[in-house]
Amino acid sequence: MTTSDTEAADAGGQTLTIDELAARAGVTVRTVRFYGTKGLLPPPVIGPRRVGRYDGEHLARLALIEELQHQGMTLAAIERYLKRLPDGLSPHDLALHRAVVASWAPETVERVTREELGRRAGRPLTDEEVERLAAMDVVVPDGDAYRVDVGLLRLGVELLDVPFSPETVLAARTALLEHSRAAARDLSRLLLRDAVAEREAPEVRSLSAHMHPLVVQALLTTFQRSLREELREWLDKEAGE
Repeated sequence: MTTSDTEAADAGGQTLTIDELAARAGVTVRTVRFYGTKGLLPPPVIGPRRVGRYDGEHLARLALIEELQHQGMTLAAIERYLKRLPDGLSPHDLALHRAVVASWAPETVERVTREELGRRAGRPLTDEEVERLAAMDVVVPDGDAYRVDVGLLRLGVELLDVPFSPETVLAARTALLEHSRAAARDLSRLLLRDAVAEREAPEVRSLSAHMHPLVVQALLTTFQRSLREELREWLDKEAGE
């Protein structure tokens, strides 16, 4: 199952039937109904002719469930995880949680065929789209196959639907890498190196594993709020000119 964070975070205000939801999420209708009976998905809004309607929250939850399954969590563990989430989370909030979960996965570069690349992307890819992914440095041609980090591939596929040039994406990626590495270096020193100086190696590894998702979530939340403020200031400035 592969659900786009872009779709999950913003379904364009439209609602979906269960068949449309399943198609967008890449699962079966039976799976959607099963998750509903387990309480993993909120019930749909019942519309005309008693037809259930689903929205961006359902897409976002399906994407989060997908990521939790990808991390090897059992259905019972996923159920416990979702029950701990605050009520009333928006699709964007759920996408943020998915990003935190995805950060637990190690970087894994795989060599895949053209056919497998489309399967991992969650949708058929045209030759032009594959070329754009290569231009964004998301996939690297390797003979008759491609080398790709599957986690990065999901992000790259979502960027295909955004009207940015590959050059803009690469520049943004460079900026993110530079600033995130600087933040990681400072946070590592503040939260780990100084705190664990006198501890044994097993305790240090345990503390690091515990702190990793917490720090990532803090970074994501802070960045999200900072980006929202920057966009608001820019829009206000544009409106005033």
